[in-house]
Amino acid sequence: MDVLGDNRGPWEVYETELPSSSCCDPGWSISPEEQLSLDHLLVLKEAFTCCTPSDRKPGDGGHSRTVQREEGGGGRGRGGRGAEGDEGMTLKEFRDVLSPVIGSDSQAGWIEQFYKEVDITCVGSVAWGDLCGYLLQQARERDLSSIPRGALLDTEPLITHCSHNKQEPTTRVVAVPHPPPFRYISVSKGGLLTVWNSRLHILKTLELVGDPTEEGANRRRFRGWTTDAVHMPNVHKVAIATSSRDIHFVDVSTASCFEEVHLFGFRNVPTALCYSCDIKAPGRRSLLLWGDERGGVHLLWFLLPLSGLFESPFSEANGPQKIYMQDLGDHSHLVSYQHLPSIHQEPINRVLFDPHTDLIMTSSGSDESSVVIMDASLKRNPYIWNIMKGVQCFDYSRPLGLLVTGGLDPAVRLWNRFVPSRPVATLEGHGTTVVDLAFYQPLAQVLSYSKDAEVRVWDISSHRCLRTLHLQFPCLQPGHSPEYGNFPFLLVTPPLPSLTPPHLLVSCKDFLALLRLGERGKGGDMERIGGGGWREAGGVRQLQHTPFSCALYNPTLRQVVTGSNDSTVLVWDVATGAWLMTISNAHGEEEVTCMALDSSHRRLITASTNGTIKVWNLLNGHNLHKLEPVTSSEVTGIICLYDNQLLAVGWSQQIVQYDITGAKDVCVKADMSWKSGRIHKADIQALAHCPALGVVATASHDGEIIVWAMDTQRPLVRLRRNPQSGVAPPVENLLFLQARAGARQWRSTAVLVSSQDAWICFWSIAGHTHTQGEFRPSAPAGEVLCLTSDQDSSLLVSGDRSGYVKLWDISQYALAITLQPTSACPPLLRSWRAHQGALVSLELLQEDPDALFLLTASGDGSARLWTGEGVCLGTFGLDAHWDLQHPDTYHGSWHQETTVTEKGDEGEVQSEKDQSGSNEVRGQLGDLVSQGQTSQEEDQGEAAPRRTQTHILSPPPASSPEDLDQRNLTGVVSTSENLAQTQKTKGCVCRGVYGDLRRKAAVRWERRRVFGDIDVNKLSLVGGVCTPYQALVLQDYQEVPLTEDLPISPWMQCHSPRSPSEAGLSSLQLSITSSDQEPETAT
Repeated sequence: MDVLGDNRGPWEVYETELPSSSCCDPGWSISPEEQLSLDHLLVLKEAFTCCTPSDRKPGDGGHSRTVQREEGGGGRGRGGRGAEGDEGMTLKEFRDVLSPVIGSDSQAGWIEQFYKEVDITCVGSVAWGDLCGYLLQQARERDLSSIPRGALLDTEPLITHCSHNKQEPTTRVVAVPHPPPFRYISVSKGGLLTVWNSRLHILKTLELVGDPTEEGANRRRFRGWTTDAVHMPNVHKVAIATSSRDIHFVDVSTASCFEEVHLFGFRNVPTALCYSCDIKAPGRRSLLLWGDERGGVHLLWFLLPLSGLFESPFSEANGPQKIYMQDLGDHSHLVSYQHLPSIHQEPINRVLFDPHTDLIMTSSGSDESSVVIMDASLKRNPYIWNIMKGVQCFDYSRPLGLLVTGGLDPAVRLWNRFVPSRPVATLEGHGTTVVDLAFYQPLAQVLSYSKDAEVRVWDISSHRCLRTLHLQFPCLQPGHSPEYGNFPFLLVTPPLPSLTPPHLLVSCKDFLALLRLGERGKGGDMERIGGGGWREAGGVRQLQHTPFSCALYNPTLRQVVTGSNDSTVLVWDVATGAWLMTISNAHGEEEVTCMALDSSHRRLITASTNGTIKVWNLLNGHNLHKLEPVTSSEVTGIICLYDNQLLAVGWSQQIVQYDITGAKDVCVKADMSWKSGRIHKADIQALAHCPALGVVATASHDGEIIVWAMDTQRPLVRLRRNPQSGVAPPVENLLFLQARAGARQWRSTAVLVSSQDAWICFWSIAGHTHTQGEFRPSAPAGEVLCLTSDQDSSLLVSGDRSGYVKLWDISQYALAITLQPTSACPPLLRSWRAHQGALVSLELLQEDPDALFLLTASGDGSARLWTGEGVCLGTFGLDAHWDLQHPDTYHGSWHQETTVTEKGDEGEVQSEKDQSGSNEVRGQLGDLVSQGQTSQEEDQGEAAPRRTQTHILSPPPASSPEDLDQRNLTGVVSTSENLAQTQKTKGCVCRGVYGDLRRKAAVRWERRRVFGDIDVNKLSLVGGVCTPYQALVLQDYQEVPLTEDLPISPWMQCHSPRSPSEAGLSSLQLSITSSDQEPETAT
């Protein structure tokens, strides 16, 4: 349990997370702002003002609406009622007012949908205040959606340590895309070059050669500091400037980098480098610029770069070619040199060159010449910026015609290229000195980096800070500012090699951080990954395989809602499988762990791993409420009671209440009055509600189930299964059989079902014997994760970790109260493998008494709809649309079918033959749905024939998830050869998806063992049991074996710390005598 500290407000997590956004299918959603004008609003206001109870005709329902509103609290999740005495309008009155002013009767459907969105809690009337609150929220959501997304995609970037830097800062990092593979080269302040691959793994290190004027061994040792480095792509070299007044040219054309040329003997120290060349014509002349410590600019033109940078006479000496700067005239055939002195009064810290306009741009810390833009030919007057305290860094964007600067003050300033007198905008937000910045032109944004390791993303058009990221470098210490190199940024943007996305590399002392950047899609919008794997770019949607974490069915709106690990919520039409709406970043970047519907089924409640809970409008995707988090730990279950009272449970080990009935504010406070503190000793994993009995059941990670009375909020019954191994597995799911609980004659029987590991248990919450039945599903079976039942409580559906779905006939199971629980399995009606991954959600959909459908969602990134006979209607977001009323539109069963024989209670499975299509699947499920019960005659007596059932096995794996789903939907039946090949290639399916799931499970297990500031993984055992309250966090240590001939005295042995190897210490021979012992005399 990670309790929020006193120095951290409970609402801070909402302020720091990524803002959510929603997009709807244009044919399904409405846009009031496109239909309503100011004149229409004036007409509505007048109609609301004149609408009184006396205006209504008798029998119009006005009195009943008033009573209903008073009983419901009169509140609405968005804004509450209007002025006192305002009764509001019914749907008929609302339609009568709007129809004449907005159009013909063709708009009736739009008006009804609009009315439902305003009357989100189904009160039956809409007041003027409700309408105004809805329109204001619509405008707010529109403004938020118009804000562009920040370029940074990572919240936890890849951070690596430059161990070869010897704790010296990294001066510059350059990217070397050609020749492949893609590499980085970091240059430390001490002159050490480190070559990295694209994943920041070290490939090679190289040290610069020392001063050639020194003698002896010191000649090979570099003694200065590096000041800057630049990549020369057309000649595959890296130029490095140092404080020794020289430039080193390192060849990077091969994997074995080596120093080729050493140009030394400068009059001043080069402080900043810049290189310009034509990539399309590498043989044309190129330019190397550098600024020096006295404010001068030097231009070195390479006339024939492909023929060589300098003349290379034959020499037998090893090492780089050494060229004295005063002898540069000997290389006039290949180089041309120019010096522009005294451009600044202080050392130049940045230099840029624009080859399209031949402009040289330099900056310094001088107030009088902070930035200078001048023509390389000096034929035009320069532009000079005078900025208080000078400039530490700047960047220039020629397409935008803008200049951005950062200095000792924390402000970032945007300038017009031709107007140095005043900035276009001042971007404030940093708290310390800005050490580097850059334009990110694909999204028209600015990236800035301050001395406190804070990266900010700014939108150029709106001057708004889109994203703030605090990099958690290990070298950061409170109260101390780390040492930075002169150029901490490396922005890698297109054109790039294939499969290399744009990214940002940031340095801090001897650490590097890699951050991914977004890019603009073909349609002009930034590409983004949505939940369930929706990749949206330029209006084109493609299904990626993002694992689902939860799903539910909305019977009122006939929608399926799925939640994903990437914090995205998707809404689908169950009748056709069409996509309706996407809510991106519902909880920032945290996983959506559970969902529930409110009493009206028009609002969706979602919870996440960071303790946040939100309420959404399912008609338009607006965020209506944010509920107060009591901890920053995971919420595992949430239910909505009949009066819109919410109960939430999770790793906080408590039951938290929320009231959203009359909530007028966006933020809703938590009610901690439920007497659940310290009742559960472990994290709560599951939650279930039984309205007929007035109880709530919770289950924890230690296997304990507690049934609570709703009226007294106190425990009624504690249930725990006796494990054979001595350690109780966690309870994964709870399910109340509502039909049994609602019937008086069955209330004392098994009304509660739980799943633990691979066992399904039936519990009675009345009487003395609570365990009424438990069984383990027959193979193939794994850990049971999901349970659901039909309305009559005669059918139980279970889903396991292997993706199998099993349908059980429980109409007669555990109905007799016995002293000993039954261990027999109920009749198994049908079984098939619905997904390749673990099932995360199951729900039965009964559209009519004769039609039963099953919704399944899995961690493999797919959600499917099935008939009760195991026929797949299709996969949401992947297949063509279907029609529930027309079976010929179903995509059919994609699995391989075999006839299975079940013998006795063991569920013995025997494969006999292969079936060829889903139309041949036969079983007892159809009779069960139509008649509500199954015949038990075949199970009685030894002479009774064995019942044959049709089980469905897993499909053969495909080479990719896309191929898998395409193959599944064709209904291909494999031969015996295909079955053999299936067994060989089964382990190759979706390795990437399952690898992510395993890593995610490991991370969640580590998080479970962290209690506030105490990490259980680092605790030393105190006695037999260790808890966070018995020991503090200790440093990691390891046992060091001691050699047998280690000299040790008795005093050292007595006063040394005790350790697990104490027995070994006692057995050591003593070779040193103590001072209090008499020395032996020689004989």
